[in-house]
Amino acid sequence: MTAMAHEPDLDFGLVPDLDEVLWQAWRSLELPEGYRAEIVEGFIEVSPTGRRGHARIANRLRDAMVLALAGSDFAAYQDVNVLHGRKVLVPDLFVGPAEIDDIPDPDGLGVAATGVLLVVEVVSPGAEARKRDVVRKRRAYARAGIPVYVLVDDHDGPGHVTVLTAPDPEKATYEAEVRMPYGTDVTIPEGPAKGFVIGVAITGEARTA
Repeated sequence: MTAMAHEPDLDFGLVPDLDEVLWQAWRSLELPEGYRAEIVEGFIEVSPTGRRGHARIANRLRDAMVLALAGSDFAAYQDVNVLHGRKVLVPDLFVGPAEIDDIPDPDGLGVAATGVLLVVEVVSPGAEARKRDVVRKRRAYARAGIPVYVLVDDHDGPGHVTVLTAPDPEKATYEAEVRMPYGTDVTIPEGPAKGFVIGVAITGEARTA
């Protein structure tokens, strides 16, 4: 669901740019429990938290990532706003410094994308939800320069895991992509989670028609 809150008051007849309008509107939102709001490509997008299948994969992934990063200088986080300028993204999981205070916290509202080294989205069902994660947020994370973007997509045929690397912020693209069906191990190729494997223990078996 895409939403716009009320337009903030304008001072002295000066019209702020769209990013600032959306930022102020996002900050004023009061959402019911179970919803989150993001600013993605010129819109405030309000979406419910994931269903059981979504939560199952996200929690398996986080538990495995916590073990993989144990004893390192990095950690896995969930349900945190990732801020890039006046854009707000809420990944299902991200990897950053073990001391989260080492990541800048713009306006006390989350963490700066500059401190985020990997993000994961578990794709939700529905055409708009899939487009958000697979298209719009892919561009947004690339613009933010986040080095690794992982998509776990139950709704792409038998299920697929996609690992995107080499972001080009100017083009809003990732230059390298590995996309494999469920049932095939996919390995994170770089960063603090290098060597981490996403396989059936996390995704479950390939879906059947």
